[in-house]
Amino acid sequence: MAQAVEEWYRQMPIITRSYLTAAVVTTVGCTLDIISPYHLYLNPKLVVQHYEIWRLVTNFLYFRKMDLDFLFHMFFLARYCKLLEENSFRGRTADFFYMLLFGATVLTSIVLIGGMIPYISEKFAKILFLSNSLTFMMVYVWSKHNPLIHMSFLGLFTFTAAYLPWVLLGFSVLVGSSTWVDLLGMIAGHVYYFLEDVYPRMTGRRPLKTPSFIKALFADDNVVVARPANAGVGVAGARFGAVGPGAQFQ
Repeated sequence: MAQAVEEWYRQMPIITRSYLTAAVVTTVGCTLDIISPYHLYLNPKLVVQHYEIWRLVTNFLYFRKMDLDFLFHMFFLARYCKLLEENSFRGRTADFFYMLLFGATVLTSIVLIGGMIPYISEKFAKILFLSNSLTFMMVYVWSKHNPLIHMSFLGLFTFTAAYLPWVLLGFSVLVGSSTWVDLLGMIAGHVYYFLEDVYPRMTGRRPLKTPSFIKALFADDNVVVARPANAGVGVAGARFGAVGPGAQFQ
């Protein structure tokens, strides 16, 4: 069993493995009181006035207390991050890293700007960690790249992957969870999808071209992936179980 888990871990692509490892280590460290969450959360005043720049990164690594919800989110992160990196971004590790960097920047900007708008600033002030939002962004981008994969929800109804973010959002509403983090992830994912996939087809210009200094960090192979419009990636996981052709939320 341990050997199988180790093999599964080793076979993960570099970005997925690195992010999952950092998230688990950070969350476990906080659970054991080795690290304090108070040193990790997003606090604009501490970032600007006290130069605690690391908060711009660490708030994406902490997934709250270790419970069943944490396990779901780790599965959620590992599955969709891996699917994107191995399929849509195959041979383009630098582009995938840039997607995450762009998403993190958009999410942080939304929270900072929202915190300055009257009447809704209190809502944004309560958003201390954006880790869940970033993983939800990955789900949104994956669903846009694989819109025709058939999925089912508890065997009650079927839908295509294009509606997966909305199904998960609806489930959050049903169980009484905050939908803010999900909505932020959807917004960031849509901004990326529009600028990377839709806008270039409309204008012939690609505003999100990965900077050369980021490309220099990764030794990518020159792989060209021809992906049909209805291409899928097999069985995919979701927040509360596995979804894919004929699969169900557990």
